[in-house]
Amino acid sequence: MITIEDCIGMSGLTREEIDAIAEHEHLPEIVATELGNYLAATTAGQNEIRRMIEDDIATAKTHGHLERVAVLKITLCQFLKDHKAARFVRT
Repeated sequence: MITIEDCIGMSGLTREEIDAIAEHEHLPEIVATELGNYLAATTAGQNEIRRMIEDDIATAKTHGHLERVAVLKITLCQFLKDHKAARFVRT
């Protein structure tokens, strides 16, 4: 049997990145894992994940959830470290 941890491991993303996608898109964790896997495969998709995490940070700030802001900022830093194409905004 394949577990959620197996799926996250195969996605190329961290659990925190998957959690940010799930939070942003209001999806179950397993669906967010598949979406994240799909998006991480392209530069445009990586930029979309970056934008989702940035949106989650803004939402957490608005609601005064400072611990969540901190976690999401660390998540964004790790994502940008691992996915260099997402460092640059393309219009």
